Amino acid sequence: MPDEAKRLRAKGLSRTRGMSFFAAQPVLDIPLTIIVCVLVVFGLIMLFSSSSAYALYRFGDSYRYIIPQTRYAILGIIFMFAVSRFDYHILHKLAMPALAITIILLALALVMPEYNNSHRWITLGSFTFQPSELAKFAITLSFAQIISVNADKMKTFKYGVAPFLVILIIIDGLMVAEPHLSGLIIISAIGIIMMFVGGTGLIWFGTALGAGAAMLGGFVLMFKDKLDYAFERLETFQNPWLDPLGSGHQVIQSLYAIGSGGIFGRGIGNSIQKHLYLPEPQNDFIFAILCEELGLVGALIVIGLFAALFLRGMYIALHAKDKFGSMLIIGVIVQITLQAVLNIAVVTKTIPNTGISLPFFSAGGSSLFMILAELGVVLSVSRQSSIQKV
Repeated sequence: MPDEAKRLRAKGLSRTRGMSFFAAQPVLDIPLTIIVCVLVVFGLIMLFSSSSAYALYRFGDSYRYIIPQTRYAILGIIFMFAVSRFDYHILHKLAMPALAITIILLALALVMPEYNNSHRWITLGSFTFQPSELAKFAITLSFAQIISVNADKMKTFKYGVAPFLVILIIIDGLMVAEPHLSGLIIISAIGIIMMFVGGTGLIWFGTALGAGAAMLGGFVLMFKDKLDYAFERLETFQNPWLDPLGSGHQVIQSLYAIGSGGIFGRGIGNSIQKHLYLPEPQNDFIFAILCEELGLVGALIVIGLFAALFLRGMYIALHAKDKFGSMLIIGVIVQITLQAVLNIAVVTKTIPNTGISLPFFSAGGSSLFMILAELGVVLSVSRQSSIQKV
């Protein structure tokens, strides 16, 4: 028996890194699963409440946004549980092919028909999606793979800076060309944070930040004409009341919605601002409607849920069985929580409008599906972690 145990332990790494379909640990991380399900249900309720009036006025159908979002939510949850049963080490071999496919899709989006003055979407019949949503996970996946392979060499420029810088330059260049400022911000932030946590030497890390900033400035100058909207948003942020019926209208109406909500809000479905005062309330500014209907209490509950997601995710990352799993979780959780923080900051006029949506809440089926799929990877890592399951 001792010899058999040694033999199994010796095979443990190869078995774990093999192309087996299902992870060995059958138990889900219950706290994380509950947090995710609550966010999905809460998001669907608020999406219907915020979008029904706008959808009725514009399309004559109150269910225009909630029905497809619900479909994506159901499919996403099913896919999340399915992915959670896969051995996440399969992704180690798929990291670079996934990155290559993502780059091709981002380039393909540039030749697609323009929508809202940008080339962010790929349309296949009635199905549309943003390659940038794939790019967020592709960055996480490729960076996690590089860091796990070169964990003991991350202090050097060759392994701790160069490969990451090349990937970010390519992805960010394509994002600027679309243009897609919000995607650029999120993807760059994911990459920078993963480099730092992954162990890139501080001197090289600072050098990489400087080089990245210089190259980003070069991209901005190259595509200045396409980024006029970003400069307009910056001017609007400084004083939206200079153009209250134009560029400042959305921010002003958002602040009205937040202020009128008070402590406990007007109640679900009772928003006034969603009746064509706040433009497209189901998208980036849905948090303003949430504040109006649920007040400060509702806002704090949402913030608390995202904080719980972050803390539980980091706890799982700390207990992951290897560097690859740990970095995967950090990338996914940072993406979701950073996106939430930036969205709330925009809606409350803390930072300029970046066009970043609120995860789980804003309309966008492909985005919700990708988030749930990525959380499936987190659950897969948790199945094989050293956490005491409850």
